[in-house]
Amino acid sequence: MTAQTAPKTSSRPTTADDGEVARFQAIADEWWDAKGKFRPLHRINPVRIAYIRDRVAAHFGLDAGKTAPLSGLTLLDIGCGGGLLAEPVTRLGAKVTAIDAGEKNVAVAKLHADQMGLDIDYRHVLPENLAGLGQTYDVVLNMEVVEHVADLDTFLAASAGLVRPGGCMVVTTLNRTIKSLALAKIGAEYILRWLPVGTHDWRKFVRPSELAEGLAAHGVRLTDLEGMVFNPLNDTWRLDARDLAVNYLAFCVKDAH
Repeated sequence: MTAQTAPKTSSRPTTADDGEVARFQAIADEWWDAKGKFRPLHRINPVRIAYIRDRVAAHFGLDAGKTAPLSGLTLLDIGCGGGLLAEPVTRLGAKVTAIDAGEKNVAVAKLHADQMGLDIDYRHVLPENLAGLGQTYDVVLNMEVVEHVADLDTFLAASAGLVRPGGCMVVTTLNRTIKSLALAKIGAEYILRWLPVGTHDWRKFVRPSELAEGLAAHGVRLTDLEGMVFNPLNDTWRLDARDLAVNYLAFCVKDAH
């Protein structure tokens, strides 16, 4: 749920959105407060982690039931924020590089990883800059990021370029529907106050068809969709492939050459 940006050095399209970055930088100290402004991410994390583990393991023919099922895989977490996903996927065995547009977010993430004794390569860099270095990864995560970027096609192009041939990408984002406007924007920000007002711009939410089309243009196929549905009775999230109207997960594959 963090944004991607960095100082602009040319007139080329960029994923930069200075306002989004500033918004998340302002509350960066709260990333690891499970009852603070990032509480929704803490609550949704178990579902996200399980999906990543199971889908990635299946894709590479690994045993998801092992203690460290992602051992031997390189993984890039784009828009890592304070490291809420980078840390658990590191514990799953992956060799993790995690990047974010916000320098303060990266500092918070580094400090927490050090405290946990975890070896994570955190960098304050944009995906398009990293892609320009020619680096690729087995797995790329774009979790609650695409709805915050300034130029979606530039972002998807850079992200796709960071997936090695035969690798995969996992995306979580918000669908642009009337239901998501009511629940994820008006309800979450203005009524329930789960999120700071202004966290999301509903117009930037991405429909699954738009995501699939955008990734396909850069050689990545969307192969699976799952909805993430909140149960207010027990304050938990679950997967539901029948309900993609608000939050959804997408598993995507870059075919081997």
